[in-house]
Amino acid sequence: MRSESPWPRRADLVLAAVVGVIQVAGTMGAQHWQVSMTDLGRVPLDWRGYLLLLAGPLVIAVRRRVPVAALVTALAATCVYLLFDFSYGPVFLSPVIALFTAVTSGRRRAAWLGAAAFFLFIVVYAGWLIPNPRGWFHNTAFAAFLLLTMTSSEFVRIRRERLAERERVAREESRRQASEERLTMAQELHDVLAHNISLIHVQAATALHLLDDHPEQARTALTTIKQASKDVLTEMRGVLSLLREGAPRSPTAGMDRVNELVERSGLPVGVEVTGAVRRLPAGTDRAGYRIVQESLTNVARHAPGAGVTIRLSYGPRAFGIVVEDDGAGAAPAISGLGSGNGIPGMRERAAALGGSLTAGPLPGAGFRVEAVLPLPDDSPMEST
Repeated sequence: MRSESPWPRRADLVLAAVVGVIQVAGTMGAQHWQVSMTDLGRVPLDWRGYLLLLAGPLVIAVRRRVPVAALVTALAATCVYLLFDFSYGPVFLSPVIALFTAVTSGRRRAAWLGAAAFFLFIVVYAGWLIPNPRGWFHNTAFAAFLLLTMTSSEFVRIRRERLAERERVAREESRRQASEERLTMAQELHDVLAHNISLIHVQAATALHLLDDHPEQARTALTTIKQASKDVLTEMRGVLSLLREGAPRSPTAGMDRVNELVERSGLPVGVEVTGAVRRLPAGTDRAGYRIVQESLTNVARHAPGAGVTIRLSYGPRAFGIVVEDDGAGAAPAISGLGSGNGIPGMRERAAALGGSLTAGPLPGAGFRVEAVLPLPDDSPMEST
């Protein structure tokens, strides 16, 4: 992060120069008729007057770095200028800008105290220190002028703070969404790796078992391993591409790829579909696919070779998934794979969509996973 330059910014220098020209030129123009009016008691400008007229504009150039010091200097220079009885002109321009800057920079107490002190000085000056004292109307008008200045400054300050808060909330929301996207990608990677590595492990064990006695069946297992390794690389590239800005986003696996998932699972799987098929919302489509994938992964780990039945039901308000296996595995369960987070992960996916998921053993043998995911009423229908 770059530190603020110790030198005044160009805009501040320009503003200081403009204010200096206005105050000097305006006062010189005003003194032509004010000096001639003896009842006003005004005197022509001298070197002290010009110096005081330029003191306020000079501190305006650094008012952002030292707002309180600039405010005190501008108010003091104006008060001393009035005490010397120089001609009235736009001498109050510098104090107004200094008050505005003090309020908008957060020095509100100093600004309000400075405005109150300045008002008291004007009341004393206009009531006792000039040849023709002013009355309550003059003091009321000056009070209204100061109050308008302070109120306008407070309005600008509040508006800036609200805009800053809005930007801060937007940044926080952007960071939150980025974190959620990273968690989603991590979950996608977990599911892809868990399923395909389990499949590769099962098929490799099968190939080794059949290699000597049934080489043709071993060839089938090795072909499944080749396809599974290719699929996991493809899906990992699709997920990791989201991390690169501007990278093309390939479609995430959905329910339209369940048949592919079944074919390469290495298990005897039957699929039953009831109801009119819907084009599911993206989140539901992805979650449904991952639930089926994780269920098949669990079967491959704990009951390799068991028969599996997948039932998909498209209702008017919900999408149902049931994955059952008969528990009659042709090989012993595989240990040492996975972290034991498969079922909790599926349950979290369903809960995130407002649905539910239950999982548990069936009476006698086998295991059952059942998920219900809500669907919007306006989901378009597709013919099967």
